[in-house]
Amino acid sequence: MRGWRREIVGLVLPVACGGCGRPRTELCEECAAVLAAVPRRVRPTPEPADLPVVHAVAPYENAVRAMLLAHKERGALGLAGVLGAALAAAVRAGAGHAGGEGPLLLVPVPSARRATARRGHDPARRIAAAAAAELRRGGSPARVLAVLRQRRAVADQAGLGARERQANLAGALRVADGARGLLDGARVVLVDDLLTTGSSLAEAARAVRAVSCGGGGAADGRRTVAAGLRAAVVAASPTAFDRNRN
Repeated sequence: MRGWRREIVGLVLPVACGGCGRPRTELCEECAAVLAAVPRRVRPTPEPADLPVVHAVAPYENAVRAMLLAHKERGALGLAGVLGAALAAAVRAGAGHAGGEGPLLLVPVPSARRATARRGHDPARRIAAAAAAELRRGGSPARVLAVLRQRRAVADQAGLGARERQANLAGALRVADGARGLLDGARVVLVDDLLTTGSSLAEAARAVRAVSCGGGGAADGRRTVAAGLRAAVVAASPTAFDRNRN
């Protein structure tokens, strides 16, 4: 019955697979299977100094690249569910080592305001919400905590090299006022849709660590975020994926 429904919907409202372009399905089984891989640790070259341990599900190429671009740039919001499930798997891979014993908090890296306005949505935040829902269905008390704010405008990252991206983003993010109490004692995982140079996640990590007692213990003895901060993405550049070292 599900297959018949897809056929009927495809005739009335033509769609194509976000990964390979196959008609009459938003995502075919072959492309969905690519996102069901076992997450691995990824490390870009050069590796930013503040980058936490990052896990990803797939290299950013072929069908995975097409799916992320379709969701981010072409408004294929129906892909958020499967992308969120992949992100949830990457979160699970690293969350066991995240500091704290409290709730699992997914902190998305915010998109630039202009990019969000142009796209009409924040891709990382949307995928993070889907990932949190997937984690809760699996028994993990996860929720999204969007506490990162842009402190200043940044240039478009497209076309910038690794060093240029790091300089562009240095000091660009901050944690919202009053959010420190929500972070301390929790298991915090920074999340994004994609890792290329690692500059965005490194800057996000710097901002979170800056409000986490400078990496020391909290006044009441709780383990702070800085002690076990982790990150997770759906995909990473093939070179970062190939450089996996456990």
